[in-house]
Amino acid sequence: MKGKWSVVAVIVVASLVLGACSMFRKSSEMTFFVTSVGSGKGADLGGLAGADQHCQGLAKAVGGDDHIWHAYLSTGGPSGENARDRIGKGPWKNAKGVTIAKSVDDLHSDHNNLNKQTALTEKGTMVNGRTDKPNMHDMLTGSQPDGRAFPAGTDTTCHNWTTSGVGSAVVGHHDRQGLRDDAPSKSWNSSHPSRASKAGDPGCSQAALIGTGGNGLYYCFAVN
Repeated sequence: MKGKWSVVAVIVVASLVLGACSMFRKSSEMTFFVTSVGSGKGADLGGLAGADQHCQGLAKAVGGDDHIWHAYLSTGGPSGENARDRIGKGPWKNAKGVTIAKSVDDLHSDHNNLNKQTALTEKGTMVNGRTDKPNMHDMLTGSQPDGRAFPAGTDTTCHNWTTSGVGSAVVGHHDRQGLRDDAPSKSWNSSHPSRASKAGDPGCSQAALIGTGGNGLYYCFAVN
């Protein structure tokens, strides 16, 4: 009897090891995800460096730290960056191994495969969309539809992702749904700017982002 239970124990341990290896392999293949949590401070992400670090930390927690991760965010000013220029060349796959886009141009075309079912978190879970409660489909991007920063003159990045106070950030809809049947409503990266809440919370605050259907989440892409 003792020998029988020893065999069973070995089988169980082997199954756990194989399962862990499989999970690690899947995480290593993942090159795109939506953050499962934001900074908790609205659009204040600690700048691009803080946003990238958050992507890296979330990926590391699921075994995906063999990649260099960057947030899909644009910034303005003399040293501004375009989101499309900081995410590598692709292709990108989600936590389930489904290809989101084959290249930067493909990602910013009408043929990409980014939607509610594929824009998964690093844990492989779906993010609430417009038809869910609470709605969390607004993704911070600060970008135009082509993935480039907006011209100078208007704050579209909450002061380059450094404030949860007065300002505004352009967001996209990961579920490709909005109030209208038009291109902005269906855009994954450039739907509308954030705005102050009815209660008076400033446009870059966590409360304001929640009020318009978001939660301070954003996209992360593996550069390598």
